[in-house]
Amino acid sequence: MGSNNWFAAGGVVMVPLLGFSILAVALILERIIFWAKVRKRHDRVLRETLVLYKRSPRAAFLMLEQNSDLPVARIFMAALELEEATSEEFRLALESAAQAEIPLLKRFNTVFETIISLAPLLGLLGTILGLITSFASLRLGDVGGTNTSNVTGGISEALISTASGLVVAIVTLLFANTFRGLYIRQIALIQEYGGQLELLYRRRHEKGESSYAST
Repeated sequence: MGSNNWFAAGGVVMVPLLGFSILAVALILERIIFWAKVRKRHDRVLRETLVLYKRSPRAAFLMLEQNSDLPVARIFMAALELEEATSEEFRLALESAAQAEIPLLKRFNTVFETIISLAPLLGLLGTILGLITSFASLRLGDVGGTNTSNVTGGISEALISTASGLVVAIVTLLFANTFRGLYIRQIALIQEYGGQLELLYRRRHEKGESSYAST
């Protein structure tokens, strides 16, 4: 059976399933490119930023500006660009910027969940429609099998649509879980390095206050 016949044999539900599969592939590719870029540079940028900040906050800020396409760089920049902020204000700036970046890190999660939920249901709908076609083609006393093609066509529609819905859902689920794991790890790293940056800022801020008080 050729690809066109195979697609046609799946029935009407194959059209939305094809649309879901194309959408899922496009979004998966976008997320793969996004996470590949983030993972490649994320750890290096964070480590170098903390090292530079110990020597010069300005140098650390310039480093972050050069990597402003990374979510963590924008988070740190939001805090470092505050002028004479207290430790509490610095922490709040980090937390607010992190919250603002979460939608980007979780982008398309809702779409993936929708595809994972609807694809098997569409496959089930195709199964029901295929079985209806098969039963409608059966005739009592038709021992000669004159409607055999209609019966087998309905069964093919039922099986193909079910399998297609499951394949779309399973593949999307695998990638969605992978992206969810990357998101959780990214949040953990942001909290870890953000805590280290906040600690360095507190020490510098308190040291500056003590120096001012001593004078």
